[in-house]
Amino acid sequence: MTKSIFVTGGAGFIGSNFVPYFLDKYSEYQLINLDKLTYAGNLDNLKEIENSERYTFVQGDICNRELVEHLFKTHDIRGVIHFAAESHVDNSITGPEVFIQTNINGTFTLLDVARKYWMNAPFKFKRGYESCRFHHISTDEVYGTLGEKGLFEETTPYAPNSPYSAAKASSDFLVRAYYHTYGMDVTTSNCSNNYGPKQHNEKLIPVIIRKAINGDNIPIYGDGKNIRDWLYVLDHCTGIDLVYHSGISGETYNIGGRNEKTNMDIVNHICEFLDKRQPKSQGSYKDQITFVQDRAGHDRRYAIDATRIEKELGWKADENFESGIIKTIEWYLKIFSNENK
Repeated sequence: MTKSIFVTGGAGFIGSNFVPYFLDKYSEYQLINLDKLTYAGNLDNLKEIENSERYTFVQGDICNRELVEHLFKTHDIRGVIHFAAESHVDNSITGPEVFIQTNINGTFTLLDVARKYWMNAPFKFKRGYESCRFHHISTDEVYGTLGEKGLFEETTPYAPNSPYSAAKASSDFLVRAYYHTYGMDVTTSNCSNNYGPKQHNEKLIPVIIRKAINGDNIPIYGDGKNIRDWLYVLDHCTGIDLVYHSGISGETYNIGGRNEKTNMDIVNHICEFLDKRQPKSQGSYKDQITFVQDRAGHDRRYAIDATRIEKELGWKADENFESGIIKTIEWYLKIFSNENK
């Protein structure tokens, strides 16, 4: 018997890596993918499963309660894996309202529809719906910024510094509230910076690769010394899978790659690889690096302590940064070379 799982934002970067992985691993699941297809959503990233009998795509907004209720009833939804979010920090600075609408109101809509569909009353599930779970994907940015030492843990106080991270923090608190107030079966995972195939072209790593091979200036914010913990996207997908299936209800799990790199580390690594992979006629790709005005409120350092998910659920990243970045660069070189034909 198949079980319908509702995936939101499955055409985005992480979601479009997760959906094929999940569909291939679990033959008993029917996946319903609801995505608004904003600039960040791309159905080309799901071509490998678009004709699957166990996959349904619906274009729509998670804030549309009538649509979400219709999909729950039509497909008898028994689980939610919630990726959908506005996530581009620069965009949240110039236009924060849509981040409030999608990340807060959209998450509320999903939680409330799921609660009413699965439950008769607080802490009372309908018969047959006792195992229904809502998993919420969040970010390490809700914790704010770190100094030179220390790591974000699940118990780190929230201190978001951008409209994006503030909206994600709010959605995390809503998920928590639905567990404590209504007894919903919920889990949350907070991840570090993802990288890998299918990421939007305006994110750091795709920008570096595209600008480099096109001969353009490669823009780096400020002094380039902002530090992030980099997580290969398919490693993140296996972590989400573990938390959804085996995580403790009401709990949060941090998923990080243990790969702290400055932005300068990233751009230098990519340029050095490209110098060997497809050298320029003169000079190095590093000659194209240009420093630009820093982002407003730019957090200095993020780094996650993934000890809990490693010890409790047995998660382990398959890729280190050196192996993951090679796969990533090779993927983008194919994409960008095809675009330039």
